[in-house]
Amino acid sequence: MLELAGSRALVTGGSRGIGLSIAEALAVAGADVVLCHLNDGERAAAEAKRLSAKTGRKISHIDADVGDCDAARAMVAKAAELMGGIDLCISNAGICQFTPFLEIDSANWSKHVATNFSGGFFVTQRAAQLMAEQKTGGRIVFVTSVGAFRSNATQTHYCATKSGLHILAMGMAIELAPFGITVNCIAPGWIHTDINDAASRDTSAVENWIQWNCPAGRLGKPQDCGGAAVFLCSKEASYVTGATITVDGGWNAKL
Repeated sequence: MLELAGSRALVTGGSRGIGLSIAEALAVAGADVVLCHLNDGERAAAEAKRLSAKTGRKISHIDADVGDCDAARAMVAKAAELMGGIDLCISNAGICQFTPFLEIDSANWSKHVATNFSGGFFVTQRAAQLMAEQKTGGRIVFVTSVGAFRSNATQTHYCATKSGLHILAMGMAIELAPFGITVNCIAPGWIHTDINDAASRDTSAVENWIQWNCPAGRLGKPQDCGGAAVFLCSKEASYVTGATITVDGGWNAKL
């Protein structure tokens, strides 16, 4: 079993879905975790209490809008203060408002860019600065999407921001390697979360999609991303940087 004993982790978008499952996997592996969320304090507090009881690790939560530069940077600093430093940073926070391209207005576009793309930059740059100051290395992981490799109808804005994160991660991997900091991506496929709950519960649509697109024969679950995150955060992955792990049941392999 991969272990992260004593590591200090920050997970954005950590109160639900993929972020929460990654946070749980990190805690089970031995990390203390701060869950960053936006206006989800009641759920975050409950999940922090549950994870702490389950794992014996210190689990905290902070409310912050990662799309706001000052708020994002302050949140990272606060997380490091709570844990006594930061070793692992999972940039997972994201939104996807399904909208036809011709109907995407400036507010919709700006919100996706701020949360999905700029937020990833603000959070990980500050985390990397703290890791570099600690001189103990670190791990940064972006949660992107297979939509970063090709787009989907009504997701043009979402996919564009996720694609940008891949180029950001590669540039960061090059520049942060001398500090012992690795930077990688996890690209989930169709994972059943609250963002796509209605579509994921449409049995006829799901069965048709699985038949034509997914060799694994099922939709993904948030828990499917946890193992990939633990690996990328582990010492065993110290030579893995600038890379992407697709967690999509083989969907991207069929494209």
